[in-house]
Amino acid sequence: MLDTLDAPAVRTWCRLSLAALGQAREEIDALNVYPVPDGDTGTNLYLTVESAAEEVDGLFGAGAEAPSLPQALRAMAHGALLGARGNSGVILAQLLRGIASAIGAGPADGPALCRALRRAADAGYEAVAKPVEGTVLTVAAAAAEAAEAALRADPRIALAAVAEAAYEAARTALIRTPLLLEVLARAGVVDAGGRGLVTVLGALADAVTGHTPMGPLALAGTRAAEPGPHGEHVAVEGGPAFEVIYLLDAEDGTLPALRESLGALGDSLVVVGGDGLWNVHVHVDDPGAAVEAGIVAGRPHRIRITHFASAAATATAASGPDEDAPARSRGVVSVVHGEGMAGLCAESGATVLHADPDRAPSSTELAAAVRRAHAREVVVLLNDTELRAAAGAAAEQLRKEGVRVAVIPTRSAVQGLAALAVHEPGRRFDEDVVAMTSAAGATRYAEIAVAEGESWTMAGVCQAGDVLGLIDGDVAVIGTDTGETAAVVLDRMLAAGGEMVTLILGTGAEDAVADRLVAHVRRAHPVVDTVVYRGGQPTSPLLIGVE
Repeated sequence: MLDTLDAPAVRTWCRLSLAALGQAREEIDALNVYPVPDGDTGTNLYLTVESAAEEVDGLFGAGAEAPSLPQALRAMAHGALLGARGNSGVILAQLLRGIASAIGAGPADGPALCRALRRAADAGYEAVAKPVEGTVLTVAAAAAEAAEAALRADPRIALAAVAEAAYEAARTALIRTPLLLEVLARAGVVDAGGRGLVTVLGALADAVTGHTPMGPLALAGTRAAEPGPHGEHVAVEGGPAFEVIYLLDAEDGTLPALRESLGALGDSLVVVGGDGLWNVHVHVDDPGAAVEAGIVAGRPHRIRITHFASAAATATAASGPDEDAPARSRGVVSVVHGEGMAGLCAESGATVLHADPDRAPSSTELAAAVRRAHAREVVVLLNDTELRAAAGAAAEQLRKEGVRVAVIPTRSAVQGLAALAVHEPGRRFDEDVVAMTSAAGATRYAEIAVAEGESWTMAGVCQAGDVLGLIDGDVAVIGTDTGETAAVVLDRMLAAGGEMVTLILGTGAEDAVADRLVAHVRRAHPVVDTVVYRGGQPTSPLLIGVE
């Protein structure tokens, strides 16, 4: 049991929070009815904390000097700010920033944690343009009030006692959220963001006490009443159609005008951060205007725009497949970017999940796609390095429903196509999965991208507008021309051997680029075959696979 918080304890807090949210994310997704019932709050909180944990872990690299507590807390808050997803994730990032700013160089004992929890709650309310009670803000305030009450009763209160008091008060406040927010009462659920904060505070108490206050991560009264929250989606009809989130490099003085501009465009406005870097979240009908407001204030980047109607439709689909449709023995689900890729996978018999280029699919969306496959055995091709956790959560839920699920963590669409090419429903399930996994693993992948700004890479320093050739996820070539850079990438990949090259053209990529590369392969590697597909992916002008 710790007397004071330290950097290793912050690292443990991050890891415990991530593990707890990983277990609870499906439940939290199902609770999500406010402010928009898109069923992804648990996933958004998980991804936010995952980014925070990665930033803290980076301080503990091999040979690195042990970080101080302020450094660890700042890394946790900064990582959460960079990776914040959704309304709940942005607010959680601000709460963590409040804690980091309140704990200075002195001992982080019980009284210090009290002050930090109060600063966090206040920072949360300050960040939200129109605070609403019955949300994560209410839960944060309850935690702070309980900590302060405990401090008044014992001015020398122990760190663990403060953490436990905050957790218990947050838990009680969470159960009362339907009494404060009508939409929650109608759906029969507690607030999803508040549920996530309770999980994070439980992990904090666990980190300083060594106990497990959350137990099985089940809270009485948090489950949705039948028919579930998705039956209540009509409760928010008429609201803004889009969620817009972006990071913003801007001076502090530009923020009041930005808040005024965005407040006039929509609702659910949250702006968090400081020291020149901000995370902006708003719900609007005109996403272009929201981005333009950011351009006026500074430099927006990592822009993510989500259409709520699409998200709600996906969430509704998660309720289950058409019971009248005949069940297949085996199906394949493929996550794709672009209509061309969707067509290729569909022609091969796969059920397609269209991925938003600015937002990774949630576990709810992945589970819905598996249900749409309507098969007793399903193979999932992720085609993305960021989807493993969400896919794991979806697979765990589906197995409880009696569906046999195997997730193949393909990292690129070209690996997914290679796996689909050897898929054989007539084989035993395990044998089919092994064959598909082997085909994907035998396919090296690359992509051509355009640098957004100056950055250090494994191939040197790149500037904005440079063409980057990434092999297996790492920058290997920096050039100025798409075709020339791709040719160098191909030569490096084929130096280790290969029989088949697959080229997938993205949105805006010209056919002439593919023609040049096909001719180059014929000339320089005459025994290698080349196939070209128009994938239409917006994320990269060119994807390359070598089998």
